[in-house]
Formats: sequence, C-alpha cells, structure tokens
Amino acid sequence: MEIRRGRRSDATEIAALHAESWRTAYAQIMPASFLGGSLLEDRLGLWRGRLDDPLPGAALFVVEATTEIDGFAYLMPQSDGRLLLDNLHARPGRTGSGIGGQLLAHALAWAADEHPGRPVYLDVLRANTRAIAFYERHGALRIDERVCGFEQGFDLPELEYTWPVSAPA
Repeated sequence: MEIRRGRRSDATEIAALHAESWRTAYAQIMPASFLGGSLLEDRLGLWRGRLDDPLPGAALFVVEATTEIDGFAYLMPQSDGRLLLDNLHARPGRTGSGIGGQLLAHALAWAADEHPGRPVYLDVLRANTRAIAFYERHGALRIDERVCGFEQGFDLPELEYTWPVSAPA
C-alpha cells in the first residue's frame, strides 16, 4: 500500500470516491435527494478547486492499494491555529482493511512534522457511529457537539473530535 501526495490529475477519481463514500456511509443519515442528486458534480468542483489552487499549509494524501485510489485524507489549516482533518475516506468495500488507519497515522505524523504544536481535529456526524468508533480507537477525544447546517437545506447533529498535541520527547 502506497501513500502519496495528491495531484491535480487525481481530482476526478477523488471526487468519485468521495461521492461513493458519502452515498454508502450516509445512506440512512442524509436525505436521499441530496445523495442521489448532484453530489458527484459538487465533489468534483470541490476537488478541482482544492487541487488547482491549493490552500497554503494544506495537504492531500492518497492511498493506492490496487490500481485505483482506495482512500484519501485532506488536512487544512484553520484561522484558530488548528488543523482540520476535513476528509478521511476509504473506498467502500475496502473499509476495515487498514487503509483508514494508515492514512490517519500518516496525516497525524505529517501534521506533527509540518505544523508542530497545532492540534488536529475533525467534525463527524453523530449518526456516523462507525466513524466515531474508528476515531475513538485511534485516540481522538470528543470536545464539542453542535448542529451542522447544510446549504442544501437540512441540519444534522455533529460531534467535534481532536487529537491532543503530543508533548515533546
């Protein structure tokens, strides 16, 4: 399994994986009209934008365990000094294979090296219990709960998790 930096040429494949992952993980959580609508086009716009005009200090990592991208993680600096793990996805059908754990470990190590002393956090939908269990197994601590308003007109409860900054050795 190879983890590498994402490239501009990955945008279409990452967008398709992102949409497929959401349609699988959120099938009983998000409205079917949203998941079955223009989700792929929306994700394609997001990833083309992120890869055509990269945010300073952000990083995209992809896993190629087969002949295609099987997972990705995206981190971006926030104005409060923290790093947001905005995306962590393994290809449906490949979850539980170690892709997510390896991507997460790689992302956290990169964050510690490139942004020392800055905590990494993420938001996860409260109903996404499989993801919550995964993050908690990997050391994330829940620090907040709120409602996330989606521009498509629906609201869902979400939880905020963080990984504490390791003390220098």
